Amino acid sequence: MSAEIEKATGQKVTLVGGGGGIFEIRQDGEVIWKKEYSGHYPKPGEAAALF
Repeated sequence: MSAEIEKATGQKVTLVGGGGGIFEIRQDGEVIWKKEYSGHYPKPGEAAALF
């Protein structure tokens, strides 16, 4: 997924490990994807489309 986002934005992506089933995508500190709200992990192309 990080490669997909890097390709779409041209920016370096940092993955940060977590726990407890929490999955978020943030841009400049702002949450733009949260599994808790969507109910699923991003499908191919879905994460890159956020940028």
